[in-house]
Amino acid sequence: MNYPATGLHHVTACAGAAQQDIDFFTQVVGQRMIKQTILFDGRYAHYHLYYSNANAEPGTVMTTFPYKRIKGRKGSGQISATTYTVPKGTASFWLDHLNKHKIENQGLKERFGQKFIRFSHPSGLEFEVMEDPAEKRVGWVTPEISQDVSVRGFHGVVLSVRETGETERFFVDALGFRKTGNEGPYTRLETGVGGAAKTIVLLHEPEKAAGSWIFGEGTPHHVALNVASDEALAEQKGIYDELGYTDCSEIKDRNYFHSIYCRCPGGILVECAATAEGGFARDEPFDQLGTSLLLPPWFEERRAEIVAMLEPIRVPEANGPVKMGVAAPGVGPGAAASKTGTGSGITPSHRDATFIGGDK
Repeated sequence: MNYPATGLHHVTACAGAAQQDIDFFTQVVGQRMIKQTILFDGRYAHYHLYYSNANAEPGTVMTTFPYKRIKGRKGSGQISATTYTVPKGTASFWLDHLNKHKIENQGLKERFGQKFIRFSHPSGLEFEVMEDPAEKRVGWVTPEISQDVSVRGFHGVVLSVRETGETERFFVDALGFRKTGNEGPYTRLETGVGGAAKTIVLLHEPEKAAGSWIFGEGTPHHVALNVASDEALAEQKGIYDELGYTDCSEIKDRNYFHSIYCRCPGGILVECAATAEGGFARDEPFDQLGTSLLLPPWFEERRAEIVAMLEPIRVPEANGPVKMGVAAPGVGPGAAASKTGTGSGITPSHRDATFIGGDK
């Protein structure tokens, strides 16, 4: 059976203050800020911020909702850590870099034969950098992080579960992953050729209390898998239905991609996402990604109202504009476009939210 999902698309979490979040991802992790927009759901106006590698490609995109209104509760049934790849031999650089920025970390460790360092976002979210000699994607460069040590994109996510069996079954039977390793409490699942952006790790934590599923500061929200088109989303929804995972959402319009959501048996929310035509460059030039606040067309007429509710932020000078050619050749506006909305006969839904306040 050919499954629609080919690997990771993005990961989304709820952070704290917006500027603190921007500084962490652009200066500490060293990602490129590629999008300023807002959370499309709910009654309160919150930023939705996107960060990526140089090419803004699926499998590298971390997105956050700076969300100070409610504290989340960390626990099982959540993403325990999001793992980035870095070149082989760079762990010592990253340990020095994290310590220089006074970022809490757990030092150098190893999992499935690969060296990694786990470290914490100011809001308490957990991340890792893992050495991967096979990684070929193009990292972003900052004044402190050169290309030869930069993060390239995701290796995968570590999911905390009280029981592994049914969560493993979900990823294998419904999404086409396969089990490729066990190491202590860790079970590795991979899709396709495996490795970077194609790996899910289950962390068995039977005594850990369940974490919250709400939008809440300091907690992950979902992991998204990459699919090719709206038709592929419909096909995946059909697979869920056939296997009895009937709580899958309708196809939602997220402007830069179309999505379906299904909560897996272990509690983690899993999205499947098909990049929309034009990708992240559909509403601003590729060399200016992330430099201004952008709203979906259905919110644009309310821009002044929405902006007044948001915390002022400062985009790092090193973020752009940049010259085309910094990224790999052939990557730019529309390069990652799928067939969403082009004769598929599928009409994704979007919410006409009524905002009553900001993130106070």
